[in-house]
Amino acid sequence: MADTVRAAVQVAPHKIEVREFPRPKIGPDDGLMRVEANGICGSDVEIYRGHIGSMSREDGKPFVPGHEPMGIIEEVGERAAARWGVQPGDRVAVEVIIPCHACKTCLAGRYQACPNRQPGHGVADTEVAPSLWGGFAELMYLSPNTILHLIDRTLPAEVASMFNPLGAGVRWGVHLGGIGLGDTVLVLGAGQRGLGAVIAARAAGAGTIIVTGLEADAHKLALAREFGADHTLVVDGEQAEDTVERVREITGGELADVALELTPMAGGPITDALLATRHSGRVVLAGLKGQREIPLRTDLIINRGLTVVGAFGVDSRAYKAAIGIIESRRYPLEKLHTHTFGLDDTARAIEVLGGDVPGEAGVHVSVHPNL
Repeated sequence: MADTVRAAVQVAPHKIEVREFPRPKIGPDDGLMRVEANGICGSDVEIYRGHIGSMSREDGKPFVPGHEPMGIIEEVGERAAARWGVQPGDRVAVEVIIPCHACKTCLAGRYQACPNRQPGHGVADTEVAPSLWGGFAELMYLSPNTILHLIDRTLPAEVASMFNPLGAGVRWGVHLGGIGLGDTVLVLGAGQRGLGAVIAARAAGAGTIIVTGLEADAHKLALAREFGADHTLVVDGEQAEDTVERVREITGGELADVALELTPMAGGPITDALLATRHSGRVVLAGLKGQREIPLRTDLIINRGLTVVGAFGVDSRAYKAAIGIIESRRYPLEKLHTHTFGLDDTARAIEVLGGDVPGEAGVHVSVHPNL
């Protein structure tokens, strides 16, 4: 058993170094997970670029990224095993948030807003012992309050690691957006979470699904159609389509019942979402914009009687539903996975997902630290 653990550490925007850390000592209440795969999120790209997160601040400290980790329980304390319902050898998916589980907010079911929560997985800096909080590491530390979800060990690791983007589709579209039978759904953004929303919307019985993307997203839009989108719109370039007018045309003027705005760092799609949603419809905002000041036409919300919801991450209910969809094997999710990288190529993995590597069209990209 090695005394050290290798991990990819982000030290500055566009700079990741592989470093070694002491293997954490485990007591009765915590554990260690051998990371099989960690999916890369669009927010990882923006963090890597220094647009959001600690690397967007001058006082940002080095940290091990990776907030979509899943893997095998390597070591677990006796009390932790009883609390989590796991044993060494079990495969688990790990939530980002580490709440206290005891405050009024947690007991009310709003643990994502826990005022006592620890710095989360893939977020805590390396000065917070024992440093190995993120999924871009051979082993990841599981603190006593970590939230785990068992997941079928027979699934390919790259498919199992889709629990987060699919969970986002479930929560943002179905739980927050209220997508139901026959609804018309507009998904602005064709990334992993947009595709996850298509799958979740189709599973919930949506009637018509419309997805927008860029010319560079042609491969993603093709996947959206394969997974259940009825219409895909290209919104840039010489052949750019007007999102609002096309939604009006497709729906015969009735517009969308639910719109999910999932685009990163762009303000225009927010207005499109508001304009393309019917009176009394719902608009879910989940695309992070960093520190940019985005104009918001509040009169549209008022005069159209819209319900606008902010979507913060994924919760346990959505993870459970997403893992159920994955384990059902009803959808060919392997088609979403395009790239697998080892730990030494973490920076390149992020750049591929961000579209920064010529000739590489990433959709679902994952880092496998023990590859």
